[in-house]
Amino acid sequence: MTDILLEMRGITKTFPGVKALENVNLQVKAGEIHALMGENGAGKSTLMKVLSGVYPHGSYEGDILFKGNACEFKDIRNSEELGIVIIHQELALIPQLSVAENIFLGNEQASRGIINWNETVVKTRELLKTVGLSESPNIHAGTLGVGKQQLVEIAKALSKEVKLLILDEPTAALNEEDSENLLNLMLAFKEQGLTSIIISHKLNEIMKVADSITILRDGKTIETLNVREDQITEDRIIKGMVGRDLTHRYPERETNIGDILFEVKNWNVYHPQQSERKVIDEVSFHINRGEIVGIAGLMGAGRTELAMSIFGQSYGKKISGQLFKDGKETKLPDISKAIDEGIAYVTEDRKEYGLILMDDIKRNTTLANLNGISKWFVVDDYKEINEAEGFRKKLNIKTPSIHQKTGNLSGGNQQKVVLSKWIFTGPDLLILDEPTRGIDVGAKYEIYTIINQLAAQGKGILMISSELPELLGMCDRIYVMSEGRFTGEVPRAKANQETLMKFMTKSRR
Repeated sequence: MTDILLEMRGITKTFPGVKALENVNLQVKAGEIHALMGENGAGKSTLMKVLSGVYPHGSYEGDILFKGNACEFKDIRNSEELGIVIIHQELALIPQLSVAENIFLGNEQASRGIINWNETVVKTRELLKTVGLSESPNIHAGTLGVGKQQLVEIAKALSKEVKLLILDEPTAALNEEDSENLLNLMLAFKEQGLTSIIISHKLNEIMKVADSITILRDGKTIETLNVREDQITEDRIIKGMVGRDLTHRYPERETNIGDILFEVKNWNVYHPQQSERKVIDEVSFHINRGEIVGIAGLMGAGRTELAMSIFGQSYGKKISGQLFKDGKETKLPDISKAIDEGIAYVTEDRKEYGLILMDDIKRNTTLANLNGISKWFVVDDYKEINEAEGFRKKLNIKTPSIHQKTGNLSGGNQQKVVLSKWIFTGPDLLILDEPTRGIDVGAKYEIYTIINQLAAQGKGILMISSELPELLGMCDRIYVMSEGRFTGEVPRAKANQETLMKFMTKSRR
């Protein structure tokens, strides 16, 4: 495992107003799993897009050598011809096509322009078996869960005779079991001699599979670490990523919990399409002013459905139950009413529901509270710029300008824009659904600090997270959900992962 399969030398990539990569160097040995780590905006995905031809030769400076040969990729097809295949964080399957059609899309098993479907199905079965899937090749890809779709993406990569597999945040949207299966598959591929590059913010996953780690910071190569020989720890990696020690992953705060701010009683919600399926069943809870309350649960427990149904009934049918704010019953029939009542909801899917990616930071920041920057239904441009600039500084959004497109920001900075948008509405209660999903430890710490500051102002925080250490590190109380019901309520002093998991796996039957 001493031969260098890939070498990238002096890679520099510039966008208008931003130098995304500056003289970056990367060496990947044949047969290893090489991790690429860094804070959001460090340049990891940009570097891999240079490697895979998304950013073609001529749009960057520097050299790419693969198996010792210089490469000048014009597009993705060029890099795939050499066996360099990238699987992006956002899956690229077409839901309406079958698994077989997706796997061989653009790589059809055809002769003289006619597809050989028997050969396509046979090869698909072989590839699915390799990645541990028993599904039919003819099933629509859209009917599979996210974890299985990720495996189909890997099968698609294997169909191209992959020599170097690049996985960009492969477990970001997966539950714990699917993540474990994917990591074990990577280790199995390594035993077969396949070389992989993995980008991930999950330190425990990197420590499990990686042989080497290259750390980027602010578009520059900081160091490359040998995980096994150098006895690398998570704290050592964090120091390289953020340039400082994070002795405490969760910022300390003094709690000052006040009266009950928001209360939910006997809340019931049915599925929007399957009218007889009860998704939320007799849920009751409360949040005090200045309190951070968590909701734990496995995938499918109903956490997001609960949050969305409360926030202006944006999910579900036949919703019943009572809502109380400051002791008075309130109705939240739509999102506008919820905002007027001082409720804000930071969605788990910031790209789909939280932001308009093609619009600038300024517009995204003020979108949920146009009254705050308008007079007589006319937007005050100066006031809008002033408010957006204020949030840019306050939340440390890394961007050269608030006029930059939000879609060009890193995940952590996009999340800060979403928080800015909802904080600008002046809420009393913030519902945060997976507020740190897909972002690095440095950006997480900054967002935790913002959450603590909001709680210190007397706001109530309802925090949904799939990361149990995050809930344990941040919350004053934690409710636990299973199969649409609350199965436990645990105060901070008694909370640990074992207790939460016991309630999370408790069945109603």
